[in-house]
Amino acid sequence: MEKADKISELAYKVIRLAHDGLLVNMRFLDVALSKLKLEERREMGGFAFDGATLYYDPQILLAAYKKEPAYVVRLYLHVLLHAVFFHSFQTDKLEREYWDLATDIAVEHTVLDMGLHIASLESDMLLQNRLAVLKKQAGKLTAEKLYRHFRIEQPSSKAYREWRELCHYDEHIYWERKEELTLSQTEWRKISERVKADLKSFSKDKNNAESMEENLKEATREKYDYTDFLRRFMVMGETMQTSDDEFDYIYYTYGLSRYGNMPLVEPLEYKDANKIKDFVIAIDTSASCRGELVQAFLKKTYQIMRQGENFFSKINVHIIQCDNEVQSDTKITCPEDFDRFLSSGKLRGFGSTDFRPVFDYVEKLKQEGEFDNLKGLLYFTDGYGIYPGQMPDYDTAFIFLNEDYDAPDVPPWAIRIVLDNDERQFT
Repeated sequence: MEKADKISELAYKVIRLAHDGLLVNMRFLDVALSKLKLEERREMGGFAFDGATLYYDPQILLAAYKKEPAYVVRLYLHVLLHAVFFHSFQTDKLEREYWDLATDIAVEHTVLDMGLHIASLESDMLLQNRLAVLKKQAGKLTAEKLYRHFRIEQPSSKAYREWRELCHYDEHIYWERKEELTLSQTEWRKISERVKADLKSFSKDKNNAESMEENLKEATREKYDYTDFLRRFMVMGETMQTSDDEFDYIYYTYGLSRYGNMPLVEPLEYKDANKIKDFVIAIDTSASCRGELVQAFLKKTYQIMRQGENFFSKINVHIIQCDNEVQSDTKITCPEDFDRFLSSGKLRGFGSTDFRPVFDYVEKLKQEGEFDNLKGLLYFTDGYGIYPGQMPDYDTAFIFLNEDYDAPDVPPWAIRIVLDNDERQFT
């Protein structure tokens, strides 16, 4: 056997040993482990992952194993977590430098959180200390939160290099090759949902799975584009109904009198009934919602609404401000009303947050005949407040400034939309 073939054989045995070690110690990852592909690439100089396959240089792999056997397990687990967190599928419109760094740190934080002894490295103590400091600065260490943090608080060149040395294992050069992958994001989503379900049995062990749960929750939550959502939310409903103006009752009754039980009926004429969906925009004016963000949110909403064909010809929008009680209600029926509100309207409140008064108030408006066809309610908030216990008879969406896992979940009948960093800038 040639030397190169011997190296390949040994490298494959080492990486399979890492696979088996993870399978024994982390049974909740069994499906993910079975789906991740392995492919040898001689002389590539390291390791790479494309969203479905781990590419490895056998010579580099053996050298790393010889230096520190746990390194290969760590590499395998690192790449596997990239996969179940969908990191390679979320590169569009992102600053790749910060996204790549954020994903590596999030994965390594999760690995340390698990406390898996077969994946422990000598550098872990230093990494643990660095992560503790970063957590105080950025909050929950998911890739999404870290990305937002790095875009605002850009790391220095030195800090960036240090994080790379501690957390970087695989190159991300293939992350944009989505069309060539053997496993799609949809398939990985199913796997991730399975992992999330199996974590329940894993948590019975005394390992800490908090970071794993946070990242899975972030990866699998439904993400909405606010612009597309609002366009669908405010769409005009068209119904076909009989036109009373066109139906000839004289012709109908003449047939009855002339032929007995044989009315004369012309083909029915129909007309479009354009029902503009009225809706409500509720603004959380508690102390935790900053005024400039509220204004930016309203401007963005206004811009999207203006793009609707003939939208302002029959609009009936109520902008309700509320903290723990309704503070004001501004009715918008035309673009000029919205312009006036944006230029001169003042935010009122800044107390604690209770969502229920808005729903009670809207119900009162409905009873008074204020709405002909209420489409739904958009509630702009940070998420901390008392939710109504009863489902309303219209759609409700809570628009969050950012993801906060400590915030209470919205009721099951409501839609939760989290504005990403770009959307929160409302450019």
